[in-house]
Amino acid sequence: MSEENKALIRRWFDEVWNQGRADAIPELFAEDGIAHGLSDDAANPLCGPAGFLPFHAQFREAFPDIEVVVEDQIAEGDMVATRCSVRGKHAGDSLGFAATQAPVEFTGVTITRIKDGKIVEAWNNFDFMRMYKQLGVI
Repeated sequence: MSEENKALIRRWFDEVWNQGRADAIPELFAEDGIAHGLSDDAANPLCGPAGFLPFHAQFREAFPDIEVVVEDQIAEGDMVATRCSVRGKHAGDSLGFAATQAPVEFTGVTITRIKDGKIVEAWNNFDFMRMYKQLGVI
């Protein structure tokens, strides 16, 4: 089961992020799933595919060539920890400021809980501070 769960998370990063397949989100993220650490308000995580899709659209518009590389994974039971590297060029205006055309490279870690072949909860910790520094915003 651990290997299947790790494969599901690799598929998430490949299809949803690298390929930009928004239609894969409901396939992989449970209707009652929760994604912590991606909204501006920690008390209000992204809920279900409907809550995640606007974040995905905004980020993919800002970084249409985004590449997420899974560097390491550890799985136990229904949980998977994944360490990633993220690269892309800031080519869209959707982050609230004009595209800088600057390249970014940052890392992140996510811990996900899987149930019935879908992500039901994810705790995300990506170095968005480094990303914003590379864009010259901070």
